[in-house]
Amino acid sequence: MLVLPIKKKWFDMIKSGEKKEEYRELKSYYISRFRAYKPRSTNFSKEKIYPEFIIIFRNGYKHNSPSLKCKCQLKIGQGKEEWGAELGKEYYILEILEVQDADKM
Repeated sequence: MLVLPIKKKWFDMIKSGEKKEEYRELKSYYISRFRAYKPRSTNFSKEKIYPEFIIIFRNGYKHNSPSLKCKCQLKIGQGKEEWGAELGKEYYILEILEVQDADKM
């Protein structure tokens, strides 16, 4: 399970259900971390399987910082400016499918 740090503003928006995506730059650091979660082609033309996985978003770097456990899917594309993306820039997009109870982690 991946644990990713996140700023308080975005953490709070995800927790409230307002923000449905989190972005990470297309850098080698994330290539190795997201390799297992990349979409896979099916036997049908242009159809892909997007695996679901769990990410822990942590508001800070300490082990006891506030955390959210989220079910996500990984995509690559342009994000939304109101959710922290730069206009015209490509990102790894962690689409948040479900925010699970952080207190039960």
